[in-house]
Amino acid sequence: MKVLRKVLLYFLLVLGAFLMIMPFLWMITTSLKPLKLTFNPPYLFPKTFEFKNYVIAWNSAPFLTYYKNSFIVTICITIGTILISALAAYPFARINFKGKNIIFYLFLGTMMIPFYVQIIPLFNIVQRLGWLDTRKALIIPRLFSPFGIFLFRQYFLTIPKELDEAAEIDGCNDLYIFWKIIMPLSKPAIASLGIFTFLFGWNDFLWPLLVTTKPEFTTIQVGISNFSGKYGTFWPYLMAGTVTSVLPVFIVFILGQKYFIQGLMAGGVKE
Repeated sequence: MKVLRKVLLYFLLVLGAFLMIMPFLWMITTSLKPLKLTFNPPYLFPKTFEFKNYVIAWNSAPFLTYYKNSFIVTICITIGTILISALAAYPFARINFKGKNIIFYLFLGTMMIPFYVQIIPLFNIVQRLGWLDTRKALIIPRLFSPFGIFLFRQYFLTIPKELDEAAEIDGCNDLYIFWKIIMPLSKPAIASLGIFTFLFGWNDFLWPLLVTTKPEFTTIQVGISNFSGKYGTFWPYLMAGTVTSVLPVFIVFILGQKYFIQGLMAGGVKE
């Protein structure tokens, strides 16, 4: 009976893994199909592979500019979000002050507000500040992360407070304790939030589409959409561009997966 359960469990896991991988497999194989045979069988394993689709896709649009913009915007959002979230979370985890829990719960409450509700006021603010078609519009409104504050606060609670007390005895202030003691011990939380933020920033489509119209500020996700028009979609070229856009995300996850699970586990820690 135990063997049967184990076999069934492994079967379900393999089936689930296949269902998760299949869209990526379809994306890769479609990017290698001839344009005229995009939707002709065999679907997942074509008979001929057109590697020139990647060259055509790359030359059909200024992908180098798109990648540069995406890297600049995503890296700035990632670093800024980590820094702001950590600084905001530190008082909630390590300093006692009146109304701390109420303010923290208000921060958590903002997580329930969908981004689509915030789009119009955010756009009006950006427009009045004259930030449209600038990198400021792509970066600054995306730096605040209630999830990041929550994640860091929960992780900071796992660090013994005796370290703070020992540092205070030696004459260290809160800023020194934050930079020299708390942050070096928070690599799992930094890596977890960094991966989430990088994925979010790199894959963001709607906000860059709204606040930028000039090609010199277009990000990779908006640029890829150029292969889809009212007269049809060039699926092999679209998929070729999508495959190349996924590679940075894959690399970041591989490099940060060592700390990823550790950082997520910190979310279950209670005071």
